[in-house]
Amino acid sequence: MPEFSYEAEATRNAKREARADLLARRRSLPAATRAAAAGRVQAELVALVRRLRPHRMTAYVPVGSEPGGADLPDVLRAALPTDAQLLLPVLLDDLDLDWAAYTGPEDLVAAGRGMREPTAARLGVAAVADAELVVVPALAVDRHGRRLGRGGGSYDRALARVPGSTLTVVPLHDGELVEALPAEAHDRLVRAVVTPADGVRTLDGGPGAAHGVAPHTSAGRTRAE
Repeated sequence: MPEFSYEAEATRNAKREARADLLARRRSLPAATRAAAAGRVQAELVALVRRLRPHRMTAYVPVGSEPGGADLPDVLRAALPTDAQLLLPVLLDDLDLDWAAYTGPEDLVAAGRGMREPTAARLGVAAVADAELVVVPALAVDRHGRRLGRGGGSYDRALARVPGSTLTVVPLHDGELVEALPAEAHDRLVRAVVTPADGVRTLDGGPGAAHGVAPHTSAGRTRAE
């Protein structure tokens, strides 16, 4: 037991150090770099949404230096079929995530941890299970699909409800797809990332092609296309 506890604490310390380094790097990015990255990430996600045509998907409102831009929900909703639904998270007191439909920027309110949340009727924590595309925030992802969040565990709990066949995608800045990250047993894997330079990339040889996304390509398009 002592050895296990030591290893667990070492992993948590490694995560804290990685978070601090990654957040500092994001904050140091010039505004022009962030804006250009947001445009590229949005374009790649729009191409993916138009290819998959999900009837329900989830996303979030990026804040601060998070990639994707604050208008990401508007961009994604515009790309969806007219009868489709975009869900955004609502942070609960126990740090789990409820979900509500996004109806427009005028219906977003400031919430805990810097989040902006929809005011529409809540659909329950299990609503994410019905999404066909799940866009997830993270500070970094490694090539096996391990993600490093901000430490609250909210998205690990949400991802535990998502079927393994669902495409889960993390928007990142360039340089945030790394070789390996410290991980704990409760950490949930994601299946793809999107970066400004490389577009949508499936991870660890995952079955992204079944969703119309070829491994290590831009929005499912090979470089030769």
